[in-house]
Amino acid sequence: MSRVILQTHDLTVRFGGHVAVDHVSCAFKTGQLTAIVGPNGAGKTTYFNLISGQIPSSEGRVELNGRDITKGSVSQRCDLGIGRAFQLTNLFPNLSVLENVRLVIQSKAKMGFSFFSMADGHAEITDRAIAVLEKVKLYDLRDQTVSALSHGNQRKLEVAMLIALDPLVYMFDEPTAGMSVDEAPVVLDLIAELKAEKDRTILLVEHKMDVIRTLADRIIVLHNGALAADGDPVEVMASDVVQEAYMGKELEDV
Repeated sequence: MSRVILQTHDLTVRFGGHVAVDHVSCAFKTGQLTAIVGPNGAGKTTYFNLISGQIPSSEGRVELNGRDITKGSVSQRCDLGIGRAFQLTNLFPNLSVLENVRLVIQSKAKMGFSFFSMADGHAEITDRAIAVLEKVKLYDLRDQTVSALSHGNQRKLEVAMLIALDPLVYMFDEPTAGMSVDEAPVVLDLIAELKAEKDRTILLVEHKMDVIRTLADRIIVLHNGALAADGDPVEVMASDVVQEAYMGKELEDV
């Protein structure tokens, strides 16, 4: 049964006299993929940063499973179940793709990042890492150094490491940005698979409207840092606020 897993209450952050996120209150349920949209500068990524702990809030709070995590660090929130792809990028850029994913699994198992614990005897961890890499189509690059990967493959590795972490809440901030038309479907298919499992909460910041139409169960719109709309994708995308604040700008850009 779907239940609220993540909530923000009047979440606000100010930078000097500028209010970047303005008293945003939202509840996110398991089994639901929420797309967060809005024009550039609307506060989407800043809102993500407040949830995942990259920046402290000026007001309001963040709750996970009914627990107030507003004061929690990035690592504490990660341990509790909030996973954001770029948090894990280049964990060890000079190690291989396989070793990076394996280290995330070791961390999840509370084994720590000991190079001595990466012995071949930990077959279960290695098997799990290989399964994740196969899922994101990076198995053939398992022995390549992370720093040598193309941008598109680094983005796929972000998703692989996030899957390996197995969080309660998946946070994707423009997951296909900079990827080629051949690479992007792999990541989008993975997000669709995670959504189909119905046991996790997914937040997605995305500008591509075709992606939003395909994946979103719900859309929230931020405009000038405030919550401007929240609801069914068809209704929200047809609303005046989206047409003026988001779609209108997109059409102007085209």
